[in-house]
Order: sequence, then structure tokens, then C-alpha cells
Amino acid sequence: MEYVYAALILNETGTEINEDNLTDVLDAAGVDVEESRVKALVAALEDIDIEDAVAEAAAVPAGGAAASAGGEAEGELEEADEGGDDEDEGGDEAEADEGGDDEDEGDGGEGLGELFG
Repeated sequence: MEYVYAALILNETGTEINEDNLTDVLDAAGVDVEESRVKALVAALEDIDIEDAVAEAAAVPAGGAAASAGGEAEGELEEADEGGDDEDEGGDEAEADEGGDDEDEGDGGEGLGELFG
């Protein structure tokens, strides 16, 4: 999270978010900087308007996005189970996969959370 916070500090001060500036902020904070993480974050933020992202995040109540996303995922699972009643194995695999998602989060997921979480 320190890497994201450093990027937010740079954005707030109007300073360009690049590898050198991000590394300087992290060094000043006493963080052991990993160059690969700095490069990945700078590349990920290249086409992102941070002001819009922060405004959208502030507009969503705490847990609102996660709860609605979780509810949608559960609804899709239920639909898949209903459609796959002929094949009992398919429903069992979906349930087994659902339980194993927490363990596999760091193994190749997408997004900034996977890089810096």
C-alpha cells in the first residue's frame, strides 16, 4: 500500500508520477523500495486519471461495491448451478472453486491489488 500512497501524495502535490519521484517519496518514508514494483505501478497508472478514480471511490459507501459485486457473483453461480443440474460434477467443481479462491489470490490475479496487496 505504501506504493499507492506515494503515488497519491505525488498526485496531490501536482508532481509527475514517475519512477524517480515515486522512489524518492518511498525512500523518504523509509520504505525498502523494490524497483519492479515502482515500474509496475508507474505503468499501471499511466492511463489512469487519479482524481476521477478517487472521486468514484469516495462516492461508493464502504463495502457497497464489494457487497454488490459479491452478490452478483453469487447470483451467477446459482444460475450456473441451475443450468447444470444434468451434470452433477460441474456444480461440485464450482463449489470447490469458490472455496479455493481465497488461497489463490496471489497466484496471478489481475489489478493493482495483486501487485501491491
